Amino acid sequence: MNYSLKAMIFGVVTLMLTACVTVTPDEPIVINGYAGYLEKITLPAGCRIDIAIIDLNTPGLIISQKNFDIARAPVPFKFTLPHDSINDDIDYGVVAMISYQGKVIFQTYDKFPVINNDKFTTEVIMKKVDR
Repeated sequence: MNYSLKAMIFGVVTLMLTACVTVTPDEPIVINGYAGYLEKITLPAGCRIDIAIIDLNTPGLIISQKNFDIARAPVPFKFTLPHDSINDDIDYGVVAMISYQGKVIFQTYDKFPVINNDKFTTEVIMKKVDR
């Protein structure tokens, strides 16, 4: 292959590559914060926490959820959601509850909105469940 043919092929390939469009995916949505309670109570050993991102207007619609064992509160949390899974028409919020031996002992009663209000960090305050 002669030099001029190689140069022409190189030029065509270079021109084609510069015409390519680089598509970068949208950054994921990250929601983080702490879930705790104000009462001066030490948690018994063996507690679990459930933290969820929910649709505040649709009862029972959980967008993402985490649960794990805890020893004390406040409990840090972090959710990473794909950008394309977020809908501008939904009011998102964070809820949490702490259970011990299968019974809920603390839970959220208030709304803690996130995402579509441009708030991505929140403190979730739970209250003691009265039995």
